[in-house]
Amino acid sequence: MVFHFEPRGFQPETGAFLIYMGRDKHENEDLIAWGLPTDVWFHVEDLSSAHVYLRLPEGLTLDEIPTETLEDCIQLVKVNSIQGCKKHSVRIVYTPWSNLQKTADMVVGAVGFHSLADVRHVNCSKTNEIVNRLNRTKKEVTVDLQAQREEYDAKIRAQKKAAVVQQKKEDKIKKDEQKRQAEMKSYSTLMQEENMISSKKLSEKYTNVDDYEDDFM
Repeated sequence: MVFHFEPRGFQPETGAFLIYMGRDKHENEDLIAWGLPTDVWFHVEDLSSAHVYLRLPEGLTLDEIPTETLEDCIQLVKVNSIQGCKKHSVRIVYTPWSNLQKTADMVVGAVGFHSLADVRHVNCSKTNEIVNRLNRTKKEVTVDLQAQREEYDAKIRAQKKAAVVQQKKEDKIKKDEQKRQAEMKSYSTLMQEENMISSKKLSEKYTNVDDYEDDFM
């Protein structure tokens, strides 16, 4: 089970900008293992909190998240932190799912980062209006996270395969056109007047067909 929320900017037709989070630390482990490359992970820095994820549209980068959507995410993280929700302000950390690092010696729900260069921070003070609006969109959903990830990977493989096929088609068209142009250039050169012998010149050079054939051979 995971909780789904619809932030500002949510796109129901693509599922982009969907916010989701696990119910407990054990569910968080599944989210860490089976997130999508388009997901961004949010957490209260140095405090216990829910692991909140934002699903981005394909191609959108970490620094291109709309301001209002980002605000929804950090508000949701803060209110779902037992200690953080009591504080006036907390610091939120967020990074692409692919930057999360999980090692065997880490406790359940704990993560590290592959690269600190891909980690962002932002301060958050609670805004009840935003939290209340998000909670009105809250849904508890049963999701097979592994199957969802495998479906995503299959789609990406299919897209890459299609791109390779298309590139091969374009390369063949280009090669065929280059060959055609080369043949036309060769034919054009062949038909230039200085490379042609008129029938008059042939008759002057050869007295009969046998002489012409002997010279040709």
